[in-house]
Amino acid sequence: MDSSSLKSFLISFRASANSFLSQYEPLELLLAPLLAFFLARTLHSFLTLLHQRGLKATLFGFFMTLIKLVPGVKNYIDAEKQKVVDKLQSGGKSKRQAWRTELPGAGLGVGVIEKMKDEKRNDVAWQGKCSGTVYIGGNESEGHFSVINEACSMFAHTNPLHLDVFQSVVRFEAEVVAMTAALLGSQEKGSGGQICGNMTSGGTESILLAVKSSRDYMKTKKGITKPEMIIPESAHSAYDKAAQYFNIKLWRVPVNKEFQADVKAIRRCINRNTILIVGSAPGFPHGIIDPIEDLGELATRFRICLHVDLCLGGFVLPFARKLGYPIPPFDFTVKGVTSISVDVHKYGLAPKGTSVVLYKNRDIRKHQFVAVTEWSGGLYVSPTIAGSRPGGLIAGAWAAMMSLGEEGYLENTKKIMEVSKRLQKGIEEIPELFIIGRPDMTIVAFGSNVVDIFEVNDSMSSKGWHLNALQRPNSIHICLTLQHVPIVEEFLRDLMESVKTVKENPGPISGGLAPVYGAAGKMPDRGMIQELLVNYMDGTC
Repeated sequence: MDSSSLKSFLISFRASANSFLSQYEPLELLLAPLLAFFLARTLHSFLTLLHQRGLKATLFGFFMTLIKLVPGVKNYIDAEKQKVVDKLQSGGKSKRQAWRTELPGAGLGVGVIEKMKDEKRNDVAWQGKCSGTVYIGGNESEGHFSVINEACSMFAHTNPLHLDVFQSVVRFEAEVVAMTAALLGSQEKGSGGQICGNMTSGGTESILLAVKSSRDYMKTKKGITKPEMIIPESAHSAYDKAAQYFNIKLWRVPVNKEFQADVKAIRRCINRNTILIVGSAPGFPHGIIDPIEDLGELATRFRICLHVDLCLGGFVLPFARKLGYPIPPFDFTVKGVTSISVDVHKYGLAPKGTSVVLYKNRDIRKHQFVAVTEWSGGLYVSPTIAGSRPGGLIAGAWAAMMSLGEEGYLENTKKIMEVSKRLQKGIEEIPELFIIGRPDMTIVAFGSNVVDIFEVNDSMSSKGWHLNALQRPNSIHICLTLQHVPIVEEFLRDLMESVKTVKENPGPISGGLAPVYGAAGKMPDRGMIQELLVNYMDGTC
């Protein structure tokens, strides 16, 4: 088509369009595209929500939104939610009324230590009775406890932010990171030889930093400005926190029949905005290792990041493998792994508040740092979320690792892996219970098709045990530590008695939380559950 023909076509089209539109009012012509744009955005939002939550949950959410518009209904729902919150808090409000709200007129001096000892006596008996929580064995005033307590006290005043002043703590951190990295493949050829990282306050901060660094790294490498990450539903809730903090769309996909990350389902969710996929070794709910090699292949093929959560397994799996346990690949020797989080304060047996985040190379890690050049206080750069950090905890982590050494960790791993196998065998001998999946490490989750597992949990709580209630499926788990080694038989006896009690006398225990957990598991409006949790936390802290 030559230029004259094109011009003639445009003139003709213009005349036809004007003739057609002349039958409408100017206001109609102005509002029509705005209305079309609004409808398109609404439809897009609905389809996105439908894709994220599914048809049933989406329709139920709209129904609940509409029903709350009916006069009086919202107030009734809020009142019922408050009843649940009050039950969850279990008298916590009455205890808070006696808490101090002002400074004492005259200081207590060294007498404050006796005051603290009095308060400490009010803590529940946790020795061997808690799932996870305390990972060091023995009495808290002797043995390994006393070593790290003295180390923390010796360096309690230090802060690695001041590199030129507290050089000892700076060295401790570097060596903790290097020793941890060596356990996870940094010395192997397949790792690339550039593994680096930092210490953090715990697994959640390690995950937050890994997600933030992955987001910024992928923005630099692929120009992604609307980041998304994909995690299995067994992945830790810290990823939900990271998604909220760093404005990342989160896709949480179901696990497979073995309760592992479903690689095919994750593959279906990958798109041009995907920055990160996640695996755990093992996962917190069921203690099962995800197929890290398969996830690494996905990450490599699509040139995206893969974070492995080793917060529980980082100081157990390397030694379990040396002891001959069939541990699948999980660390930096797996192609595609770009970052790892590992808690030193769990099975590294360090003081609470110590974790490590590791990266495949410095190109990724540099996106973790924050540098400020326009501050009147001077030039500033910080490696982690916290500026000032407790040097005493870093020193305690270094002391823990150095005091135990490889032989100490091998011995401890042998103990807890053996007690895990004993526990699994004991649970299998209780016919009303079944173990969730095939635990790879020291977390054992179990459910029941015969009795209400949450009522069993309440019965165990009445005997002094503190276990974790799970959902999808309804179950409870115990994370075994050195504290459980001498009392596993006591646990199994109490568990057998609790199952028998619930079977013979079904129904909630007075003051128990089984009805709350049961209702939460069946409630389709997850937004309401979220509100309950927020209200509970708001009244607790």
